[in-house]
Amino acid sequence: MIRRGRPPALGSWSIPGGRIEAGETAAAAIEREVFEECGLVVRCGGFVGWVERIDVARHDVILDFRADVVGETAVRAGDDAAEARWVPLAAVSRLDLVPGLEGFLRVHGILAPATSDPAGPSGAGKPIRSPS
Repeated sequence: MIRRGRPPALGSWSIPGGRIEAGETAAAAIEREVFEECGLVVRCGGFVGWVERIDVARHDVILDFRADVVGETAVRAGDDAAEARWVPLAAVSRLDLVPGLEGFLRVHGILAPATSDPAGPSGAGKPIRSPS
């Protein structure tokens, strides 16, 4: 996990990621971004899901994939990450996560379903609207 060092969601925890550069595949972008943000060499795995982040100035479509670490597993914060660390799945929901991430991880089976939220999880392909 990385703690964001820049907006949006400055200071919140997220999974590594970023923009796809011109001429780059999604898999290559994932491998590059993970290395830039936390120093891990990974091989992009299967598609997990997507979510939209919509605010006044922009509309982002976020694609999430699994990834396998190739080699060294020590992490270091880099690029726009203020901090990087391995977090046990059981501890992820205790972090100050970017909006919608916990629901997304629950809906896609990465985290166990929440049992105390009668409204159910959110974030499975649903738009996340930033405050205006």
